[in-house]
Amino acid sequence: MILVNKYVLSSYDFNAGISLMLYQNFVSVLIVSSLSILGVISTEPLTWRLIKVWLPVNFIFVGMLVTSMFSLRYINVAMVTVLKNFTNVITAVGEMYLFNKHHDNRVWASLFLMIISAISGGITDLAFNAVGYTWQIINCFLTASYSLTLRRVMDTAKQVTKSGNLNEFSMVLLNNTLSMPLGLLLIFVFNEVDYLYSTPLLRMPTFWVVMTFSGFLGLGISFTSMWFLHQTGATTYSLVGSLNKIPLSVAGIVLFHVPTSLENSASILFGLIAGVFFARAKIKDRTQS
Repeated sequence: MILVNKYVLSSYDFNAGISLMLYQNFVSVLIVSSLSILGVISTEPLTWRLIKVWLPVNFIFVGMLVTSMFSLRYINVAMVTVLKNFTNVITAVGEMYLFNKHHDNRVWASLFLMIISAISGGITDLAFNAVGYTWQIINCFLTASYSLTLRRVMDTAKQVTKSGNLNEFSMVLLNNTLSMPLGLLLIFVFNEVDYLYSTPLLRMPTFWVVMTFSGFLGLGISFTSMWFLHQTGATTYSLVGSLNKIPLSVAGIVLFHVPTSLENSASILFGLIAGVFFARAKIKDRTQS
């Protein structure tokens, strides 16, 4: 998903990240709604009580997606993955203050290594962009907020459904449906309408194919993330995510011909390894507790 979004925003030079997000949400809603109407899957009806419960976390969800689009436009994929480690730091601090959850020294040592790698990576980044880094830091705060609130909102939302349950497809439909009005509003706020009228990209069939493919990927991520969190837990999710960043960073550098130096590559590798150590430390911390 990150690679495709980077391809649309940078290689095509598509300067409307919110519109891309809105189209991806629309594709997800269209597919899930169609499958529900055909009886292939079952979804909960979107009641006003359910919407009121879910709306606060949806605002964070939209902010998370929008800032991710903005940062990807300016920063290379490898540095985005390293800077995302800040999310783990914010989440750990949030767990400590909000849920009175304490971590052992290995976890804090790993988080310290992540901070060092992000700072050294930014200093040695040959394509450093202050605007992109700012959007990515905001994205880290929003992503941490989303992960801290989602599980609690999921439990509350189940209590206001007719069946007393909320499956993954219902959550995907709810999240993406509520995102569309807000996304539409943001398109006007950030004045993407004039750009959409003038860009020749919307008259290219191949561009629409890539956009639609990104929508299918968005649906896949939404569903598998919800399913994974239901079946396992945040710690396992974190470990798999940290391992996933290594091939992603390499692919981002190779596919987009990112200019890099030995120092920057070392910082990126250092940050990725710190992410793996953090996930392992969290698992040991959880086992002991």
